[in-house]
Amino acid sequence: MENFQLLFDGFTVLFTAQNLAATLLGAVLGLIVGAMPGIGSLAGVALLLPLTYKFNPTTAIIMLGALYYSNMYGGSFSAILLNIPGDSPAVMTTLDGYPMATKRKRPGQALLTSNVSSFIGGTIGMLILTFMGPALANVGLRFGPAEMTTLLLVAMTSIGWLVGENPVKGILLTMFGILLASMGMDTLSGSPRYDFGNIYLLGGIPFTPFVIGIVGFAQVIKLMEERSAKPQINVEKLTIRGSLLKLRDLKRLLPPALRSGVMGTFVGVLPGAGATTAAFMGYAAQKSFKSEEPLGTGAVEGIAACESANNAAAAGAFAPLLALGIPGSGTGAVLLGGLMMWGLNPGPLLFTNSPDFAWGLIASLFLANLVTLMIAWGVIPFLIKILSVPTKILIPIITVVCVVGSYSTSNSMYGVLVMFLAGVLGYVLQKGGYQTAPVLLAFVLAPLLESNMRKAFIISRGSLSIFVEKPISLVFVIILAGIMLFPVVRLVLTKAGVLKPKAAA
Repeated sequence: MENFQLLFDGFTVLFTAQNLAATLLGAVLGLIVGAMPGIGSLAGVALLLPLTYKFNPTTAIIMLGALYYSNMYGGSFSAILLNIPGDSPAVMTTLDGYPMATKRKRPGQALLTSNVSSFIGGTIGMLILTFMGPALANVGLRFGPAEMTTLLLVAMTSIGWLVGENPVKGILLTMFGILLASMGMDTLSGSPRYDFGNIYLLGGIPFTPFVIGIVGFAQVIKLMEERSAKPQINVEKLTIRGSLLKLRDLKRLLPPALRSGVMGTFVGVLPGAGATTAAFMGYAAQKSFKSEEPLGTGAVEGIAACESANNAAAAGAFAPLLALGIPGSGTGAVLLGGLMMWGLNPGPLLFTNSPDFAWGLIASLFLANLVTLMIAWGVIPFLIKILSVPTKILIPIITVVCVVGSYSTSNSMYGVLVMFLAGVLGYVLQKGGYQTAPVLLAFVLAPLLESNMRKAFIISRGSLSIFVEKPISLVFVIILAGIMLFPVVRLVLTKAGVLKPKAAA
């Protein structure tokens, strides 16, 4: 009850003209920034931080918090309509969002599925943040290098085995992603690796151009094969009412959205994990549950799982930031810098010394969640008109978006070159029947995995016992062993006639 009263006090702080305007502005800007490939929440918050210098601290952080949160909504727009993730957490949304919009000819429902799932996941994350924020932050502190290493191994192994058509393909693609991520400077010693004498490769392969290329530009190459095709979707009759989800769709999205909402909140609390990891893990977890259509073919469950997880993680990330002063991501680090610039010191005493600020921020997340849902739903009829553009016109438009998004992150043609090469790679993988998700997951998580694993070995002086000495890491080791042994056990049981052969999707 005390937390309810504190949250109510937060809403009284929020409901002033200045703070409401800041929340609305942050929500709108977040949607726009999220939908533009190559910018993302980190760049968006960093670019808009100077605009808040003349605001009072509460108003400033309310605006930036709303922008960061609503950015998770916006990333799915271009992912679903153009197959280009607006931000890294939306990478998984492309797997089912784009097929649902094009192949299943349900673009309005795909966008609304994303929005509703984001709302559910965000609400769960905010409720958990409200009642368990400081406690969750303390849980996050228990995740040292050994615990993070085993958690990341579970994430990478599960997606590598489950997203790929078979374990061999999944493992090969995951290892290929790790190889690409290892290019550049060593994370701990600073020595160059696989740079081939090229000065640009010393910095490694930039993430955003790589993702835009392997997902978005690969789609451009594919469209070139069908450039004379006419759009198959009649978007003229699609309205807000026509985009409403059927009762069956709501029943399908609710279980994965609830599961991923809880999971994503806890992943968001972990240092360095972030919304991208949460989206990958939410999608991988959904593979273990039944979906009406196979994941990757336009399944409602696939969109719901990853979108709910990344929004919940965005809310959960505020727990260690406010309660301990520990940012969980690059965006969190920018927000932390803003707090310190305004004379506020995040930590256990923040909720006691500055309750108006802390609870006003949490209340603003609830409002931003609702406002963003309404705005995102309202612009659906305008967004889906993108699908009415003829393919021969859409190709140069998407190409320009890819080039601009890649150039904006590196400020050089190196990013554009990486995007083009990654696009060719993605196209070749698709033509060969390989999915790009394991490559992307490994590419995102490999640096974090390497850093934590090497720290763990330094602490234990090279002993593997560090991964089984503590309960948390031991549980993840057991889960990892189960994931690796499951396909083998299933194969043995199938050959023995105990299980029926798995039907082809």
